[in-house]
Amino acid sequence: MNMSDKLQRLIERAKQNPPLTIAVVDAGERHVMQGVAQALDHQLIEPVFIGIPQRIEATALEAGVPLDGHRVVEATSEEDAARKGTEMAATGDVAGLMKGWLHTDVLMHPVLARLRTDRWLSHVFVVELASYHKLMFVTDAAINIAPDLMQKAAIVQNAVDLARVLGIELPKVAALSAVEVIKPEIASTVDAACLSKMAQRRQIRHAMVDGPLAFDNAISLESAQTKQIDSDVAGDVDVLLAPDLNSGNILAKDLEYLAGGVMAGVVVGAKVPIVLPSRSDPPVARLASVAIASIMHHDFGKMFDE
Repeated sequence: MNMSDKLQRLIERAKQNPPLTIAVVDAGERHVMQGVAQALDHQLIEPVFIGIPQRIEATALEAGVPLDGHRVVEATSEEDAARKGTEMAATGDVAGLMKGWLHTDVLMHPVLARLRTDRWLSHVFVVELASYHKLMFVTDAAINIAPDLMQKAAIVQNAVDLARVLGIELPKVAALSAVEVIKPEIASTVDAACLSKMAQRRQIRHAMVDGPLAFDNAISLESAQTKQIDSDVAGDVDVLLAPDLNSGNILAKDLEYLAGGVMAGVVVGAKVPIVLPSRSDPPVARLASVAIASIMHHDFGKMFDE
C-alpha cells in the first residue's frame, strides 16, 4: 500500500514543523512500532512509549527503533496505558496521543473524562484513493455510534474544519443515506436535508452541504445526472458523512480493502490531536495520521476559526 502525492504533500508540510511529542499508548506491537519508525525517519514525532516494557523493547528491536533517548512508561494493562497517556496529555507532558494496540473504547474512556473541550469529539478518516481525484474525508466511523441531528452537525463541522486546516477552503459535504430523496421513514434522509439547510443558514460554517445523497451520486456526477439530481457536491465531494457508526465503519473499510485506499485516522475536538487508525492499518497509514496530527497541533487555532 503506497501513497501518491496527496497524502505525501501533507507529510512534507508536517516535516516543516518541530517533532510532535506524542504518547504511543500500548506501544508493544509490530504494526504500531513500524509506524513509529517511519514517523521517526521523517522527524515528525518525539515518542513516549507506554505499555509493558519487555514488549516495547522486543518490538522496537524488531522494527529498528532505538529506545535510547526516548521515554518508556510502564503500564500493566490497556486501561492503565490509556489512563497514563491521557494524564500526560492533560498535564501538557505530551502534545498528542497515538492509539497503539488497544481497543478504541478503552482509549476513549479516559479521553472523554479528561480531554474534552466545548466541541463534540468525532473521528475522521482522511482517505487517499487512486480512483478519486482528491483526498476524501469519511466521518464518523469510530466513535459516535448513532448520532442525532445536532451531533451530526457537530461531526460535520469537525470534519470541515480539519479539511480547511489541510488546505480545502470550502469543503463539499455529502450527507449520506440509502436514497437521495427525503423519506420520513428513513430518519437519515430527514437529518441530511436538515444539515443541508443548516449549512445554508450558517449553523454549519465554511462548507457546502448537500443531502440526502446515496453513495453513488455523492461521488459520481454522472450518477447524479442520470438520476436528475442537481448538486454542486456530487462528483466533487470532500466529506462523506455516514448516518451512523456501522455504515461509516463499513464504508471506510470497503475503501481500504476493496478500493486500496490509504486511511489516515484522527480524532477532532479533544484538547490534543489523537492519532486513531484501525489496529490493522499498515505503518504508512499511521505515518500519514501522525503528519495530520502535527498539522492539527501547529495550526490548532484555525480549527476554531469563527
